Amino acid sequence: MPESSQPLAAVSSSEQRVSRRRHTLASRFAFLVICLSIVLSALAYGTVHYWALALFNLGALTVLVLWVIDAWQLGNLRISRNYLQLPLVGALGVGLVQLLPFASTLSRDPYSTRLVLVQLATLLIYFAATLVFVDTPHRLRLLVRTIMIFGFFLAIFGLTQSFTSPTKVYWVRELEQSTAFGPFINRHHFAGYMELTIALPLGLVFAGAVDREKMLLYLFVAGLMGIALVMTSSRGGIISLVAEIVFLVIVPALWHSRKEKQREEKRGAKTSRLKPIGIRVGLTAVMLLSLFLGVLSLGGEFSIYRFIDTVNTDDPTTGRAHFWSVTLDIIRANPYLGTGLGAFGVVYTKYDTRNGLFRLEQAHNDYLQVLSDAGVVGGALALIFVALLFYKALQRARSGDNFRRGVAFAGLGGCFAVLVHSFFDFTLHTTANALLFLVLAALATMNGHVEDAPRRRRRRTAAEAQT
Repeated sequence: MPESSQPLAAVSSSEQRVSRRRHTLASRFAFLVICLSIVLSALAYGTVHYWALALFNLGALTVLVLWVIDAWQLGNLRISRNYLQLPLVGALGVGLVQLLPFASTLSRDPYSTRLVLVQLATLLIYFAATLVFVDTPHRLRLLVRTIMIFGFFLAIFGLTQSFTSPTKVYWVRELEQSTAFGPFINRHHFAGYMELTIALPLGLVFAGAVDREKMLLYLFVAGLMGIALVMTSSRGGIISLVAEIVFLVIVPALWHSRKEKQREEKRGAKTSRLKPIGIRVGLTAVMLLSLFLGVLSLGGEFSIYRFIDTVNTDDPTTGRAHFWSVTLDIIRANPYLGTGLGAFGVVYTKYDTRNGLFRLEQAHNDYLQVLSDAGVVGGALALIFVALLFYKALQRARSGDNFRRGVAFAGLGGCFAVLVHSFFDFTLHTTANALLFLVLAALATMNGHVEDAPRRRRRRTAAEAQT
C-alpha cells in the first residue's frame, strides 16, 4: 500500500519512529563524506584522472567502514530495499562473467573491464549509502540545498573562467585536445552536470514546494545554471535543457491535474485539465525566452550561432553518424554479452570502415555503447533501471509532503535530462556526473522516512508525547 494512503495510526507511529531515529557519529560522518564527494568529485576535473579516482574510491571505502561502525553501534546493519540497486549489481555480475578465464576472456580489454568494475562498485556504495543515510527530512533538505548551492557557485565559476581564461582550467592548465568549461575537461560534461543541478530548483518551484517569497530566488539560481549550460555551446546539453524544462513544467502539472480531477469527481463536479497545462506551457515559453535573453546579455551569441551553424551543416551529427554505424556493427557481431565493459576503444579500430587508425574511446551514444560493451543483457539491465526509476519516482510524487514531492519530480527531471543527453554524448562516463545522477535517482525514489509529517499530525504527535 502506498505510504500516502496508510491509516492514520500507522502514519503517526511512522512519524514517531522518524523523530526518534538515532544517528550515530559514524552515520553523521558518512553523510558528510557523501556531501563532500559530490562537491570534490566535480572540482577534481570531474574525477577522470587516476589520482582523482583513487581519492574517490578511498571516499567510498571510508563510507563503507563508517557503515560497519554504525551497524556495530546500533546492533543492526541498515540496508535499503530499493530495487534500483539490483540493475547495478547485475552490471557488476556481467563484468565479472566477461573476465572469467574460458579459452579466452569475453572482454577484449580485461584491464579496462577491471577498472570499470571498480568504478561501478564504488558508485554502488555511494548510491546504497545515500539511500540509507539520507533517512530524515532534515538530511534530505540539507543534501538538496548542498547540491543547489554548489551548482549555483559552480555556474558562476564556469562563466567567470569562460570570460577570463576560456582555454585553461583553473586559469592554469592549458588544454590542447578538448574545450574545457569550469573545472571539467570536457564542456559537454559540464553541461551534463548543470542539467542535474538545475533540476532541483526548477522541480521544487513547479511542484509547488517553494514559498512565494523565495520563488524568484530559486528561479534566479536555476536561470544562472541554465545560462552557464548554454554558454558551453553543447548542442546535446541545450537540447536536453529544453527537454528538461518541458518535463518539469508539464509532468507536475499533469500529476496535479490528475489528483484534482479525482477530487472533483468525488464531489460530482467537472474539471478541465487543459487550463493549468496551458498556463504551464506559457510559462515554459517565458522561461526559454528569458534564458535566451540572458545568454545574449552576457555576450553568448557565439553559443547560439554555433548551435544553428552545426545543425545546418551537411553533417549535423559532426561525425557521430559514422561512429554509430560502426558501433552497430560491433553490436551485431557480439549481441549477447558484448565485448567487455570499457573495451570500446580497443574494439572500435577493428570494425572501423575508414583507415582504422582513429581510436575512439566512446561511442557518443550511451545506449549503443551499453549494447556494445555488455550486449543484450546489459541493455536489459539499463532498461530495468530506467523503468524502475520512473515507476518509483512517480510513486513518491504522490506524497502529501510538498518538499518530498518536489524532490521526487526534480530528481526524475534531472535524470531524464541526462538520459536525453546520452543520445548524443557520454556525460555519464564522467565520474562526477555519474555520482550526481545516482544521488538524484536516490533522492527521487527513497522511502517515506524523509517525509515531513503534516502539521496537524505533528501537533497531535507532540500532544501525545507531552501526555
